[in-house]
Amino acid sequence: MFVGVHERQLDPKGRLALPAAFRPRLEPRCYLAFGRDKCIDVMTAEAFEEMAAEVIAKVKSGEIARSEQRALAANTIEVTIDAQGRVNLDEKLREYAGVALNSRVVVAGSFDRVEIWDPERHARNIAAGTEQIAGDDA
Repeated sequence: MFVGVHERQLDPKGRLALPAAFRPRLEPRCYLAFGRDKCIDVMTAEAFEEMAAEVIAKVKSGEIARSEQRALAANTIEVTIDAQGRVNLDEKLREYAGVALNSRVVVAGSFDRVEIWDPERHARNIAAGTEQIAGDDA
């Protein structure tokens, strides 16, 4: 399980140091993909294979369009974590998530995956989720 929130800085080359607590489950390779709500998903090889199988099944059953499967496959990359615990976020992933070179990012656990966020977008998303958890007991 991946839990917790960590602030990090992308370097000028687009590399991101993953939190030490997350590395053992992700090393030596993991997958980076377009995530929901404009974040970047970081998945173990096993989690990625499970997600891909679910997407294929949903396409076959008509739950999602084949174009969504194609977009996800085309925009997912397999990366190797370097000796300093870094992964490289390529340009299309950075653009999708709204993060720039040399900028602050949030690296957050989301149980079965890690998510990389623009800090402001992450704060809005967490605020909305906290409201949902709290309910209507105002």
